[in-house]
Amino acid sequence: MRWIPDCSNRLAAWLLPALLSLPAPSLAQEAYDNSWTFSVHFENDLFADTDQNYTSGIKLSWVSPDLTRFRDNKQLPEWVYPFVEALPFINEPNRERNIVISLGQSIYTPQDTERTDLITDDRPYSGWLYLGLGFHSKTQTQLDTMEIQIGAVGELSMAKQTQILVHKLRGFSTPKGWQHQLETEPGLNLIYEHKWRDELVGGDRGLGIDIIPHAGAALGNVYTFANLGFEVRLGWNLPQDFGSSTIRPGGDTNDPVTASDPRRAKDTNFGFNVFAFVDGRAVARDIFLDGNTFADSHSVDKQDFVADFAIGAALIYGRFKLSLARVVRTREFVGQSSNHRFGSITLSYTF
Repeated sequence: MRWIPDCSNRLAAWLLPALLSLPAPSLAQEAYDNSWTFSVHFENDLFADTDQNYTSGIKLSWVSPDLTRFRDNKQLPEWVYPFVEALPFINEPNRERNIVISLGQSIYTPQDTERTDLITDDRPYSGWLYLGLGFHSKTQTQLDTMEIQIGAVGELSMAKQTQILVHKLRGFSTPKGWQHQLETEPGLNLIYEHKWRDELVGGDRGLGIDIIPHAGAALGNVYTFANLGFEVRLGWNLPQDFGSSTIRPGGDTNDPVTASDPRRAKDTNFGFNVFAFVDGRAVARDIFLDGNTFADSHSVDKQDFVADFAIGAALIYGRFKLSLARVVRTREFVGQSSNHRFGSITLSYTF
């Protein structure tokens, strides 16, 4: 499979035997409604032998058990219930509700990181360190995601320190232009996305094909856009979730929706699929290209429309789900030399 980068191959070669050596979990005594899902997302363009543009992203996320069950069974402190009752969709029947907590960092650099001068015709050095607080309301076939992200751009994002440390550890040359990064600025974004899942062939057992379209929008000083896309999956014992998303707002989709998911089923604990993913965005603001909102800074002319195309594969064994993908992102600004490529790895654990 030529599209999987060498680094992803090495990681998979280490991870897969470790996962397959684990005993299959016994779920007979466990309630599906009490499960958490923890995910580690890692993206880097070193997997595609480049070091520029969107050069690195990492995110940790936790998806809670069903809030409705906690509320109905009085498993939460009394002071929490007014907040739970105020959430949208909370009183609609036959839906599961979850809180999503995420912590992430993204790093962006120009193409030539050896230059010390300001490269006026290339994107600024910049980083984004953020905390995400989200809410899921879902059925087996539909998912509504609302999220607020708060964080910092500029020096407080720690992007400079992170990239320099990683380059030193890997024996790469130190990037020399971080003195030109964006000014420190607080960031706030509001995100909404709707997904729906349709099984085209088969069901939750055996060979199956499904499609997961999505549509949403983000509003804030870091990015403002509207997006539309879909994912198609072909595989054996397809996961009962909403796909294998890249790091993006509203992208925490790995938690199983039903007890028939291989991570929760009593009769199987294995699944495998290949997938193709498309996401298109109409971009009104991107601080990593437009520059600071409240201060003068380096900027470039962004493209109004950007798309991500990905192909990948996902493996489920026991409570684990491992996804590998190769992503191509179209040019994001005027004068960008080519489309950008990077690898994406996600490891999730449901417990």
